[in-house]
Amino acid sequence: MRLPEISYDLQTFKGDMFGAIIAAVAGLPLGMAFGVISGLGAIAGLYGAIALGFFAIILGGTRTQVSGPTGTIAIAIAVILATHAEGSLENRLTEVFTIIVMAGVIQILLGALRVGRFVSYTPYSVISGFMSGIGVIIISLQTLPILGWPAAQGGALVALSTLPEALLNITSSGALSALAIGIVTLAVGVYWPMRLRKYLPPPMAALIIGTLLGVLWLTEAPVIGAVPTGLPTFQLLDLSPNVLLRAVQPALTIALLGSINSLLSSLVADSMTRTRHSPNRELVGQGIGNMAAGFLGGLPGAGIPTGTVANIRAGGRTRVSGVLRAAILLSLVLALGRYVELIPHAVLAGILMKIGWDIIAWRFVTRIHRIQREHLLVMLITLGLTVFVDLVTAVVIGLVAAGMASARQFERMELDSVVSVPMLDSTFFGGRGGGADVDDLSARVGLVALRGSFSVASSTNLIHTVSVDIQEHEVVILDFSNTLYVDDSAALVIEQLIDRAIAEKTECIVMGLDGPAAATLEALDALKRVPEDHFVETLDDAREIARGMLERA
Repeated sequence: MRLPEISYDLQTFKGDMFGAIIAAVAGLPLGMAFGVISGLGAIAGLYGAIALGFFAIILGGTRTQVSGPTGTIAIAIAVILATHAEGSLENRLTEVFTIIVMAGVIQILLGALRVGRFVSYTPYSVISGFMSGIGVIIISLQTLPILGWPAAQGGALVALSTLPEALLNITSSGALSALAIGIVTLAVGVYWPMRLRKYLPPPMAALIIGTLLGVLWLTEAPVIGAVPTGLPTFQLLDLSPNVLLRAVQPALTIALLGSINSLLSSLVADSMTRTRHSPNRELVGQGIGNMAAGFLGGLPGAGIPTGTVANIRAGGRTRVSGVLRAAILLSLVLALGRYVELIPHAVLAGILMKIGWDIIAWRFVTRIHRIQREHLLVMLITLGLTVFVDLVTAVVIGLVAAGMASARQFERMELDSVVSVPMLDSTFFGGRGGGADVDDLSARVGLVALRGSFSVASSTNLIHTVSVDIQEHEVVILDFSNTLYVDDSAALVIEQLIDRAIAEKTECIVMGLDGPAAATLEALDALKRVPEDHFVETLDDAREIARGMLERA
């Protein structure tokens, strides 16, 4: 889809410039924090923000999107680095960057295959469970750095199991200093005045105040230390068959997480700017950006809703704002790298704790007592697997559970659309039962109307619901007049219904077959045992055929 162009003037440029500055200032501490939590280092987070932010805005399908590292993908990279990659640290880093580049390639393929719009169909119960799990992980992992301990390698369980030991040693000067810095940083991030947020975003204010506190007074708190500066170096990839085979699963996970996050962020941008993004182009742009991040040793990412909102509210309206943001971040990396090493770990921990809290799907959690039981179960399963198992298992099992929950609801809806009624001879034929000398209160003809859509969700129980009624009649009319859709599973069940009716010596008449339902049934030859002269358009035609059948019986 071609995006409509807009006129560009000095006022638009001013808006783009202000948007770029605000987005860059907000993205600087987040990029460093996510780089640290991923295990790749603070500079990797900044390189990722620069590379992804530049290429995604130039080549993507959302003109106001701000892209960069996210908490979800940072946690995914940390898990991959700790548990998936093998060998020495250098070999593991090479494998991780190979996975990042492969994830970008997968995103490009998703866009090229035009499946971008389908990614946004992921159920909110899965997204909320996954995001809440990521929030819990981020908060758990920062409990040690905020106490002056190194970040735990191995996930939330390792961090929580180490927490008692860290609390026993909290009286050391380094631990107390780190705790004080972390609490102040967290408080600034939460309570920063609204009137000042337009000029200085809370994460940046927290970074400045927390760092000054550590540099000027509480100097015993552990700091980031030496950080590489200058332009990034090109990363060599490991293209051996074993590594590429191992890389497929984690790369697919990163690609899907990044795609879902980016497209949701694009929807936020659309709602604020009253525009419409191109989802497939957005995936291509995000994929190229993540490939560039991997080749440059950066952390992958996705569209950032908070950064996008900040950019738009500050006046950003075109792709120029994204390009300027990347240029500002690059200049900050080149000029301020030697100052980054003075930042205490507790500052980033405080910022990340606030981010982790915000990531939790509170919109879903606060309504937990009103949520349907199936959706709540899906959310809790996804959340638990995210925290205690791994991200891949959480997404896969969550989608399966959501599919099963949806199928159960569709089953009830579809079965409620089935109408199976006996047709009294006296009413249906308007006389003495079609000319035969029988009791007018008998019902030799039954009508089965399939209204709406029928899928695999109801196919299993459909035959049990209808077959008993069919056996009680000599003739059954299968009414497809109001059938909108029949999938392959339901079509085969309809064939079984006809077979069962014939086995019970019940004649079948097919009425009103047309549209998509007819195409599916004909393609699968599901009605092959129904004679051609038993296909009718109206109930009057069915009545005449049924009358003839009963007279011959």
